[in-house]
Amino acid sequence: MFTSAVETGRVLLALPVLLFALAACNRGETVVPPALAESSPLTEPVDAAGAFLDRHWARPLAAQGEPPKHFSPLEASLVPADCGSCHPEQYRDWQTSLHAHAMGPGLMGQLLAMDPGARDEHQDCIRCHAPLAEQADALLAELAATEQASASGAPLPAAASVHQQGVICAACHVRAHQRSGPPRRDGSAPDAAQNAALPHAGFVATGAFEDARFCSACHQFQPDEYALNGKLLENTYEEWKASRHAREGRSCQSCHMPERRHLWRGIHDPEMVRAAVAFSVDSGEWVNNAIRAALNIRNTGAGHYLPTYVTPRLVAEIEQLDSEGRSLPGTRVEQLIQRQVPVDLGSEIADTRLPPDGELRLVYQRPAHRSAVALAYRLRVEPDEFYARFYRALLADGGAGKGQELIALALKQAESSAFLAFDERRELPQR
Repeated sequence: MFTSAVETGRVLLALPVLLFALAACNRGETVVPPALAESSPLTEPVDAAGAFLDRHWARPLAAQGEPPKHFSPLEASLVPADCGSCHPEQYRDWQTSLHAHAMGPGLMGQLLAMDPGARDEHQDCIRCHAPLAEQADALLAELAATEQASASGAPLPAAASVHQQGVICAACHVRAHQRSGPPRRDGSAPDAAQNAALPHAGFVATGAFEDARFCSACHQFQPDEYALNGKLLENTYEEWKASRHAREGRSCQSCHMPERRHLWRGIHDPEMVRAAVAFSVDSGEWVNNAIRAALNIRNTGAGHYLPTYVTPRLVAEIEQLDSEGRSLPGTRVEQLIQRQVPVDLGSEIADTRLPPDGELRLVYQRPAHRSAVALAYRLRVEPDEFYARFYRALLADGGAGKGQELIALALKQAESSAFLAFDERRELPQR
């Protein structure tokens, strides 16, 4: 049981900001996509993918160490912009993703409240948000500098450090200065001689990057980790594994990295939500002086619960409109699609999420307002609903401490992320 917003933050920060596509080895049953069902001499055999992922995501990640002496500064760099000098498309996509903003003001505001030297405690927060050892070092340096600047009144340097850039390219692709990634689109990979002639000694090709298990280190709690009502707080990989999407060989990457693009779109993206949901309505009809209608929402596209995590809220709603399209008071009916939890994460209030292929039917039967001429059917998405409540609590009880300014900014961002995924108007039949 958690007793304060600050303590809650330490559990929350151990979880991913995103819903999708980072991560690590599965410790249970293996589901292998058809793309990995056969191996080639240029890629690892299927039974080696798990071993690769165990090594790749062993936490905390080891420091890169000294780069090879023949590496140029650019080749040895872990800075995303330097990667972008040769991989511009991937860099542009990454810049638009939540991975690039994983160390946002909400997280940094809470880190400021911690002991600047508490590296192990920081890991609870940054193991997913900024996982490299070099990022942990940079965070320690920034927190120490912030404390010194606060004491002396001196301004902090404005340059962005590598930890501030969140889930950077190297977080997934670089270990001990060796690059790794999926085989080329045609299934081939460079041999030793080709790698020797390539920048940063080329790359090691492994099908593990196309395996859904790659995403589980930041999107799956282990069985002994935090749970409510017998359900892990973060269970995305297991939700996928139990779905038809896994049986059909559709990995996390197939939806969240289409055409290998480094976008990782999720619940914050209206088009991604629309692609996941089948939205249909039953037009209104008169029953005496009441209006009867229905709204159907089905999770047809997400290979996990919708939403998969405790932070978003979806609201299905129907209400009456007047001739000017204005909402008529007292006519709205709504149903939440959410795993509802209090800000202390001490209990589960309700779980109304939609499993893969699950459906919600919101039935409407209300007296007709004298000015009603139409019904509005909507699906409202609030990606950061929990975060907004949590930040308000931090600010209200003084838990934000040194990070108050950043937490206030994070609250503003959380409150502005809501959108309408669907908004359909149907005229009422003549009485």
